[in-house]
Amino acid sequence: MAAVGRWFASNAGKLIWLAIVVAAAVIATRILSRLMRHALDKTDIPSASIFINLMRVLIWVLAAAMVLQPVFGINPTTIVTALGVGGVALSLGLKDTIANIIGGFGLMFGKVIQPGDLVSISGTTGTVKDITWRQTVIAERGGNEMVIPNSVLNTAQLERLTVSNESVARVPFTAKADADIAEVERDILARLQGVVDDCTSPDNPPLVKFSGFSPYGISGEALLFADADTPPSTVADRATRALAGADWMATAF
Repeated sequence: MAAVGRWFASNAGKLIWLAIVVAAAVIATRILSRLMRHALDKTDIPSASIFINLMRVLIWVLAAAMVLQPVFGINPTTIVTALGVGGVALSLGLKDTIANIIGGFGLMFGKVIQPGDLVSISGTTGTVKDITWRQTVIAERGGNEMVIPNSVLNTAQLERLTVSNESVARVPFTAKADADIAEVERDILARLQGVVDDCTSPDNPPLVKFSGFSPYGISGEALLFADADTPPSTVADRATRALAGADWMATAF
């Protein structure tokens, strides 16, 4: 115990300095995170966590530089020299991470996508939840989250969607060639009424569109717009069940 007491007494100044720097870094990180989020919300720059995380890294790198020499007796220039010597090996080992970071900044500053955008990426449709230093998180309607590396997203085919296009459920049908299309439209809307009202958007009522002719009759589709909590596939299933067996429906032989 005496030896421990002497060690603490001889290193009290270093420990105090270390505690001050760590506490200052923690406080600065929290304050600057709130200020940056508030500032980003008032600008055209998307408020994504990649900027907040970069600021945190810079603060802790600065804090480490302030304690290396006085507390641990390590000259910061020695570390810089060592990093320079091992820079090639480090860059090769972290090439994917570096590509993701650069890709993330490219997506953000280029305003390719922003948090809140509705997108379709390689068959995945959802809302951009966040863009971090490594990946982009896409939240699907069913609650699943798709994590896509920024380097992949930067080269993948991406489609930005409107709210109506993202929520649309298409139910194709074929009416008899001699059917009255006005009557077909009225019957479809009547069959859908009350069946899909609780899972579709009240601002976008169902639509009936006729697209052409086929050997079996008149082709068309019913367009329904799912609400925010319902997958379009669920709406399409209900609509298909409601339309099945209609007298005007063509039958293929």
